Amino acid sequence: MAMGIFGKSLASSVHKVGGSAGWTTLVKVDYQKWTSSDIFTAGDSLLFVYNTQFHNVKQVGRRDFLSCNATSALTTYTSGSDTVALKTPGHYYFLCGFPGHCQAGQKLHVLVVATTASPSFSPDPSPIPSPSTGLSPSPATASEDSAQNGAISFSLSVSTAMSGVVVFLVAFMLY
Repeated sequence: MAMGIFGKSLASSVHKVGGSAGWTTLVKVDYQKWTSSDIFTAGDSLLFVYNTQFHNVKQVGRRDFLSCNATSALTTYTSGSDTVALKTPGHYYFLCGFPGHCQAGQKLHVLVVATTASPSFSPDPSPIPSPSTGLSPSPATASEDSAQNGAISFSLSVSTAMSGVVVFLVAFMLY
């Protein structure tokens, strides 16, 4: 029995930054600790909830993040309930642009990973062909190649190739 192993297995998630506290300096939130408790994948989004009188969200580059420089933001969010899509894998950096807030710890670094595929086992009605039956000469190309240079061309069906990959991956995961 062959098993399907490829495909998106993780649904996109919305992560509320800072959990129940949100994006704030009123409550001491360790944003680095908050990010370490979750996995962020491409397709997820961040939800920043904050009081617009005291905070904003600025997406910045790494250097500006490290130095708490909010003057060259890539994007600025000011609605108080901002959703930021994490479209591609990579590093994302955010900080509050209000004076002193970044230095007080109101900054966030998120590492977004590629969406991972995990085994989703579903029966395949076709049996796994043995390696000896998986290869078959293509009659048209075999006779043409034999006539031209004595070589025999083989065609390998895609399902046989995928079955071999699935068997290898399942065996590797079980090892």
